[in-house]
Amino acid sequence: MARGTKHNGRFEMAKEGYVAYVGTYTNGTSKGIHIYDVDVKEGLLHLRRVVPVNNSSYLTTSRNGKYLYTIADEGVEAFFIKPNGDLEPMNAVDIDGMRGCHLSTSLDGKYLFIAGYHDGRVSVVHTHRDGHLGRLLDGVFHRGQGAINERSFRPHVCCVRPTPDNKYICAVDDALDQIIIYKMNPVSEKLQQIDILRMGREAGPRSIHFSKDGRFAYVLCQISNTVRVYTYRDEDGQPAFEQIQEELTLSNERDPHDAASALRLSYDGNYLFCSTAGDDSVGCFAIDRKSGRLTKLFALPISGDYPKDIALFPDQKHLAVVNNGSGTITTFTVDYENKLLTMKGRPQKLDTPNSMIFHEITDLPETFRNVSEEEAEAEVQKATRPHIPVGLEEREAFLNHQDAIRKKTSE
Repeated sequence: MARGTKHNGRFEMAKEGYVAYVGTYTNGTSKGIHIYDVDVKEGLLHLRRVVPVNNSSYLTTSRNGKYLYTIADEGVEAFFIKPNGDLEPMNAVDIDGMRGCHLSTSLDGKYLFIAGYHDGRVSVVHTHRDGHLGRLLDGVFHRGQGAINERSFRPHVCCVRPTPDNKYICAVDDALDQIIIYKMNPVSEKLQQIDILRMGREAGPRSIHFSKDGRFAYVLCQISNTVRVYTYRDEDGQPAFEQIQEELTLSNERDPHDAASALRLSYDGNYLFCSTAGDDSVGCFAIDRKSGRLTKLFALPISGDYPKDIALFPDQKHLAVVNNGSGTITTFTVDYENKLLTMKGRPQKLDTPNSMIFHEITDLPETFRNVSEEEAEAEVQKATRPHIPVGLEEREAFLNHQDAIRKKTSE
């Protein structure tokens, strides 16, 4: 039976499968990470369960896809991703600073980089081969202030991402209108600043992404509501960026309340998607793989408020939009040829969603569980949250206990 078709009132699953993880703020009714079964063919999401995490505002997975890392009030937390997509808590590490807003991993999987919006800090945590988080290795504060006093009187690091050759780390600071570039000292395992990419006054850079072949960089600027395209190369041991294009993200004329908020590249590297709050739209650009340049296909409304994040379905035919302001996730069919977005089903309701990623699973459940938001939250209230160890001795004891449970289960 085809994946996602309904039979006797239940949704039947197919052979290949995915889950979606959605991180939320937990100041309201949301409790943490929402796990959805994904109907790829229909472009729909079905809520499975909620994993409690305090203010899980950003999510990423390890390079090998076995572990999930999340921002939390406690610093950062690590989860083992089970074959069916459920999450098993591993450990947490205090980053000795304010709660972060963005995570990425180095290409060799040795480091987890954390962007600190509130304290303008770049933090680095060691990651073990087994996915557990190690100690905090470094924390560097940005200094200075930007052009708009009421919003940039101090640094705000929005995104930290390594270059595709794993030689440099780009720390995007929207208050300073800069991308400060570091490298990791292999001996001391400390950050060393080596360059600054200046974006100009009132650009407000928010995130940086690289093309599939690593030759181009795409920078989303939330104040100017633009996507900037740069060539990238390593030149005699120094990062070299050169701007070649700038395109507006908006569907309508500029408004002072608009703010570009998320950027994603398609899996095949042929398209760029971005969302803009205020304008409450999603834009789609075709990428010329040879030149890196963009051609705007459309920028259309998404029937939600403050599209904080976007995620392209694995088939690249559907798009999910995470609407932080309206407390919804809306999904759409993407018609590249006719330059259209068509809404699929009703919006998924959840309080203050903030980040979303898809993940492929190997152990598929027989049916979509498809519980309501109220049912999932009630289950979290009844469950006892497992203790997440932070100290090294406590972590070792926790690991021994987890190993004993796994051995007993497998016997």
